[in-house]
Amino acid sequence: VQLQASGGGLVQAGGSLRLSCAASEQTFSNYIMAWFRQAPGKEREFVASVNRSGGGTYYADSVKGRFTVSRDNAKNTVYLQMNSLKPEDTAVYYCAARPYSLGTFLFRITDDNNFSSWGQGTEVTVSS
Repeated sequence: VQLQASGGGLVQAGGSLRLSCAASEQTFSNYIMAWFRQAPGKEREFVASVNRSGGGTYYADSVKGRFTVSRDNAKNTVYLQMNSLKPEDTAVYYCAARPYSLGTFLFRITDDNNFSSWGQGTEVTVSS
């Protein structure tokens, strides 16, 4: 599946942004989707994931309560609504996908090697 992320930009601390990731795959609903981010000089880290239906989500502790991941299977798109942004949220954000398999639990797939398809990344800068 090919992924195209968008929606990044420059925002002040306390502000909001919504990232989008459009997928080319017509069987988009068969994929678990996730967002990762990579700050300058740091390793890529897990941010959030959503199951096939959108009814199940999982978040990194650092964004819980501020970020919301969702998906629209009719539009083959996954979103990341980011509120109360902090300077430490500054990073390149990547969307990722993996085909669903029976017995997959969101909390067990938080490493980037758990996902097989990646978007090109969209940059988010939060100024203080």
